[in-house]
Amino acid sequence: MKLKNKYFEMGDFDKREREEVFSKRARAGKRTYFFDVKATRSNDYYLTITESKKRLEDGVFIKHKIFLYKEDFEKFTEGLNETLAYIKDHQEVVERRYEYTENDTSENKDDIDEFSI
Repeated sequence: MKLKNKYFEMGDFDKREREEVFSKRARAGKRTYFFDVKATRSNDYYLTITESKKRLEDGVFIKHKIFLYKEDFEKFTEGLNETLAYIKDHQEVVERRYEYTENDTSENKDDIDEFSI
């Protein structure tokens, strides 16, 4: 019985480990991007970036996720900024503002598959 309780306590810890510290959702047309800050067991923050898009054929949400750890933030930011600058220098970029109504189907972040580290 005691071992079972330890198992559940560990399970509770694992759930707490995956709790979000901060979350931001950005809707962009047919895609939604989720930026989630989470903490490891040692309370180090990391970022998950999820792209979610509803497949028209069957209504299933297709999700792609990357994990970005704090030791990679600087190099990732440098690479992203350089790439965005290249695109802006070589093509006109028109940012669209999307309007949503209550009838829009909203994507639920809770439906997104989570990966453990």
